[in-house]
Amino acid sequence: MAKPFLKWAGGKAKLAPLIADRIGRESIQIDRYHEPFLGGGAVFFALRDEGLLKAASLSDGNEALIETYQVVRDDLPRLVRHLREHARKYDSLEGVARTAYYYEVRDKRHPTSAAGRAARLIFLNKTCYNGLYRVNSKGHFNVPHGRYVRPTILDAERLREAAASLACADLRAEDFGEACARAQPGDFVYLDPPYQPLSATSQFTKYTGADFDFADQERLRVAFDDLTSRGVRALLSNSSHPDIHDLYRNYDQDLVPMGRAINSNGRGRAAIDELLVSNLSQVESEASRVAPARSRA
Repeated sequence: MAKPFLKWAGGKAKLAPLIADRIGRESIQIDRYHEPFLGGGAVFFALRDEGLLKAASLSDGNEALIETYQVVRDDLPRLVRHLREHARKYDSLEGVARTAYYYEVRDKRHPTSAAGRAARLIFLNKTCYNGLYRVNSKGHFNVPHGRYVRPTILDAERLREAAASLACADLRAEDFGEACARAQPGDFVYLDPPYQPLSATSQFTKYTGADFDFADQERLRVAFDDLTSRGVRALLSNSSHPDIHDLYRNYDQDLVPMGRAINSNGRGRAAIDELLVSNLSQVESEASRVAPARSRA
């Protein structure tokens, strides 16, 4: 079973089985699966493992992330060699020397090869503080060194399984609007944007050099409406924030208790409700209305 090979803030490891179960239970046939906020890819991997999709369009606004997925899919042996070298060096060091190596890799922002850049991203993800991915206004990764004693820098088996799953996928670095515009009736779209913060301390929208603010949330709602009007089935997850509830007030909404994947205080990882929005009933209702009309014609 392929699983995410990156730790990602807001990762959907717990929600993914519920989405896969719902699609399987409702016998939803998917011509092509679209995931415009790919992140760790937990939902894609879960659906692929369940045999619920054969073709996928996966995208994200984070160019470095998409390049890493492309390398996993297309150039795994070279990636493994780079990661093996990072693991060898990092594991041979202790204390200050290990921390110094981390910052040396972090500050070398442009390895010459795609495989080298992908290995850098994975290495930093496995050794940085709390597995967090965050960039500053210039797009530079700025997370400090983590506290892991024996981080798994190279998990060759998990990467091989991910590569096999990704063989069916088209990968693009692009805005979610472009990704949604390509979806067609018969396809299925899962949208997992940066969540609307529930408080000032819970804000985390810095996956790229630009914040994902409420204007983006509103733009996403427009894209969701467009998918619905074109008969494209979609699910969307977000925080259970009053403004998000209101944005999607015309759609089916479910609250799902989920643990927080990343929190500096372990006690802060208690279950918290997340919102799952669906347009399935609207799309199915419209399809059933149109079908009789077509048969009469």
